[in-house]
Amino acid sequence: MPQADGVQATLAQVTAARKAEKLPGRMFVEACQRDGLDACVEYDVTITDSLTSSRRKPRHPARNMLKVVNLSQDPRQYYWHESPVADAAVTGSDVRQEAANRFAKFPVPRLLPTTAWVQVPPDLWEDPETFESFINFRLIVRLCTAENVTIIRGRGGLLEIPGIARLSSRGQFASTILAACNEIEQAGCTADGMIINPADYYQLLGSSRLIESVEQNGVFIVRTRLVDPGTAIVGDFGHGAQLFDSGRSVIKFAEPPPGTFAEPGIALMAEIYERVVVNLPATFFVVSL
Repeated sequence: MPQADGVQATLAQVTAARKAEKLPGRMFVEACQRDGLDACVEYDVTITDSLTSSRRKPRHPARNMLKVVNLSQDPRQYYWHESPVADAAVTGSDVRQEAANRFAKFPVPRLLPTTAWVQVPPDLWEDPETFESFINFRLIVRLCTAENVTIIRGRGGLLEIPGIARLSSRGQFASTILAACNEIEQAGCTADGMIINPADYYQLLGSSRLIESVEQNGVFIVRTRLVDPGTAIVGDFGHGAQLFDSGRSVIKFAEPPPGTFAEPGIALMAEIYERVVVNLPATFFVVSL
């Protein structure tokens, strides 16, 4: 029995440690109780990475597809880049396309702020539990949406990066999605992710086995409104792109820019700092469905 008691004690310690961990909302509530509307909390983590979905059917953010480089722990200066050279006479490149690629290094770009706002219902902060939930599941969820904008279609996002080709012909394949997967593997990489509009996801889910098949083949799918209906981004997200991340965040009461809300009110802001880069642009396609 001493061994069993030891195991129980260890489990109790783990449980207590987990309870002691503070999610971003709890930390801000405590700051608000101390400082009122002057509360401002700076976190030494990126808070969009702090919560796991409580839904039975999770929706994954674009961040989860990418290799994240936390620059507070890994202060690198450069990243490598590989791109094809047109009409290069390189031995073996007729079979191994990547043999004709050009290698380069680029400086890590300046990180960009990603910001989200919510209006706080009057006196909500007087109910600590509800205020904590509001921060964790409204403000940070809004910040996750803003982060999707940054990664996918914001300034410097995937849809703005040069070298990512458009693919509209399915060729010998049943779908342009499968045609893109093939092109990526012919370039020596693996199509491991797809970003698709929910309207297209559910249309394909109901009309064919395509979605089921690509997911069973290991393709990680992100459903988001931030790709145009009728299109999808298919790529080697694991090896071909990176998300540079400052590893810090802030939540505070602040004055929102004009046009942020329909009505006046007390506003809460959350902000993180990051930038996506693509190392292997030849392994990404925007496909027409």
